[in-house]
Amino acid sequence: MLNNIGLPGLLLIAVVVLVLFGRGKISSLMGEVGKGITAFKKGVSEGGKEIEDDRDAESARDVTPESEREPVRTTRDDTAKDAAPEAHKGKV
Repeated sequence: MLNNIGLPGLLLIAVVVLVLFGRGKISSLMGEVGKGITAFKKGVSEGGKEIEDDRDAESARDVTPESEREPVRTTRDDTAKDAAPEAHKGKV
């Protein structure tokens, strides 16, 4: 049924809608539709930026394998200094 609607049918529908709702109501509806489209486009672009930021942050992450990383070296004195205050807490 809707496949047969041509230009005259669309014009007739537009005239009926204009008569029923009036020019002011239709223009305010179109303004709201325009605001909705603008908000949608803004949301899509912000979502794209967030995805790109996440992708950039992920690519900047350190991906060096554990075997190639430099081990943290501590001396015996460093570990003794760290452990000493805890060992003497109760003996004061």
